Amino acid sequence: MTYKKFDIDTWNRRDSFLFFKEYDDPFFNLTTHLDVTKLYHYCKDQELSFFLTCLYYSLAVANQITEFRLRFLEGEVVLFDRIDAGSTIMNADSETFSFCYFDYHKERSFFIAEGRKKINLQKERAILQEQKNKLNLIYYSTIPWVHFTSIKHARRFNNQESIPKIAFGKIDKSTPVFKLPISIEVNHALMDGFHVGLYLERLQGVFNDVLI
Repeated sequence: MTYKKFDIDTWNRRDSFLFFKEYDDPFFNLTTHLDVTKLYHYCKDQELSFFLTCLYYSLAVANQITEFRLRFLEGEVVLFDRIDAGSTIMNADSETFSFCYFDYHKERSFFIAEGRKKINLQKERAILQEQKNKLNLIYYSTIPWVHFTSIKHARRFNNQESIPKIAFGKIDKSTPVFKLPISIEVNHALMDGFHVGLYLERLQGVFNDVLI
């Protein structure tokens, strides 16, 4: 993983960073619903994994936004050149889960093909193992049984924790417009509601344009 020290002094968020970085729990969470109608039908028509396709676009958008690539490292803020994903996946028993890690790649077909291989391998291993030294991640969870309106994550209280958490829920297919719950939890020292809103706006945009 490649990163560089981020210049706090020239950052337009310097005051906000200094204000929030000392909080015992500096994380905030936003939950909303995105229109995945086109994406869902596209994945069905093309026989693509909806989860991996959604994960690909989520990472693609996150990598476009500087604040989503900022992390705390040894007391300093660093900017990674690339953000990957760590996600929960169901084990073969369909009741327990383990962690699977996906390297971001700009080529969607490659990302999805490699993702399938990693999921199949992890299902066989079924080991709940965390990559503690890997910071250039977003932690993902999928909760396909619940169309949630809010969520609370398990947390180790540490104000230097800086990896965002994104959760996807059950798609509501009760109307012609399919709605996907999405929860985003981020460190307020490193970004604001504006940046989460920008992420959601861009993600909805690529979901809308998936057929183009």
